[in-house]
Amino acid sequence: MDALRIKELHSKAEIIEAFPVMKQLRAHLDEDTYLDLVLEAKEIDRYKMFALINGEEIVAVTGFKPMTTLYYGRFVWVCDLVTNDNERSKGYGEKLLTYVHNWAKENKYESVALSSGLQRKDAHRFYENKMDYDKVSYVFKATLK
Repeated sequence: MDALRIKELHSKAEIIEAFPVMKQLRAHLDEDTYLDLVLEAKEIDRYKMFALINGEEIVAVTGFKPMTTLYYGRFVWVCDLVTNDNERSKGYGEKLLTYVHNWAKENKYESVALSSGLQRKDAHRFYENKMDYDKVSYVFKATLK
């Protein structure tokens, strides 16, 4: 476990290196679209991407945005959190999400929020039981044509 470290991903090469893990969560994205979206989100929305690295291998990735809304005040929205399929149940997601919590506290944000697909029952248990999150709302989406 001593080889674990968390690193912010800045360069295109670092962001691309995280793609194989992120694709496990965002299967609809190809590498070029993924890179374009990450770079746009970083520039426009202050999106930040961090990787949990074991030795030289990225084993988990998170992306989040610091935000301010009337509902939550100053908070961090976790857009993406994924652990490599063959590295699950080793505490990596917990370590990475705890890192996000600490980042938020250090930067004077009041809470951390996220959404999780209705079908992701294991993720819901993780957020509620391990990370002490509360279910506070449903997220609705309208696709514009």
